[in-house]
Amino acid sequence: MGLEEEIEAIREEIAETPYNKSTEAHIGRLKSKLADKKDELDDRSSAGGGHGYAVEKTGDATVALVGMPSAGKSTLLNALTNAESEVGDYEFTTLTVEPGMLEHRGANIQLLDVPGLIEGAAGGRGRGREVLSVIRTADLVVFLLSAFEIDAYARLSEELYENKIRLDESPPAVRITRKGKGGIDVTLGPDVAVDADTVKEVLREHGYVNADVSVSGNVDLDGIVDGVLGNRVYLPSVVAVNKVDLIDPSYVETVEENLREHGIDPEEAVFVSAEERKGLDALRERIWDELELIRVYMDKPGRGPDYEEPLVLRRNQTVGEACEKLGGELAERFRFARVSGPSAKHDDQQVGKDHALEDEDVLRIVARR
Repeated sequence: MGLEEEIEAIREEIAETPYNKSTEAHIGRLKSKLADKKDELDDRSSAGGGHGYAVEKTGDATVALVGMPSAGKSTLLNALTNAESEVGDYEFTTLTVEPGMLEHRGANIQLLDVPGLIEGAAGGRGRGREVLSVIRTADLVVFLLSAFEIDAYARLSEELYENKIRLDESPPAVRITRKGKGGIDVTLGPDVAVDADTVKEVLREHGYVNADVSVSGNVDLDGIVDGVLGNRVYLPSVVAVNKVDLIDPSYVETVEENLREHGIDPEEAVFVSAEERKGLDALRERIWDELELIRVYMDKPGRGPDYEEPLVLRRNQTVGEACEKLGGELAERFRFARVSGPSAKHDDQQVGKDHALEDEDVLRIVARR
């Protein structure tokens, strides 16, 4: 039996096994085995060569535009940036990753128009693995759905899930410490949805013999497997519905109902027309919010704060991390900083490297000579 046949057989066994307390540990073992086999298949595919897509990450953050072939991603990229991605009303227009730079609120946000995903991409169809490998490097996923094809969301999100991309969730709080003897000891928080025996079965399937394990938070069986493997990518996402200029107003309710059927709150979706450049300001703002970017205005000696070209950081980043991004020997020569703005108790508050910055702070760094 080949590897793909083994994977399919395990999937069938999982589907045919009723989930209850008596079968939970067995299903956990099967899901662990399935994850291992899929990783092995990915490794084989990577070793087999292929051109892939080499994309240099630039700017303050990277966003992947994900959609079915000809959902309008290239048109959207061109509307949001100064890129010139080839546009056509037929499938597979984009054959390589097309980058563009969105300039918003002083930040440079790299947008990647990736080739349209098709069903089976995670298994290699349509150069799917190369496309998905690019998406894994992004900081945010924007799903672009045609107003006439909302059902594509289920297929797209499933392809990303199959390629170890977890959307809009935090990494599970699974902590494992290997030890020399004593077997596997498990400590579970009150909200964990599996029992200790199931956790032990998952660990044994992945080669653990002696370990201390603690799990906390709202973690289910899939979360346990993900936490033990530790090779999942966790990304926020935005849903944008395109081609709203082509729908009749009476069809809007149908679109909203289709979104709800796929677990998407219509009020959380962004409705746009890339062709007519409508709704783009709302999409820019949503991208900014989901990336959790902040602007810090550097107060330069003798020149005052630079409001034209802010230092762009992530929310909750510190003065020390600002020094690292500014580069040079600033981090080593740092003495103290003065901050005015939302994060400061008062103007020109003296702070150290651990001070967390907020949007539109003014920062002056004092360094040793």
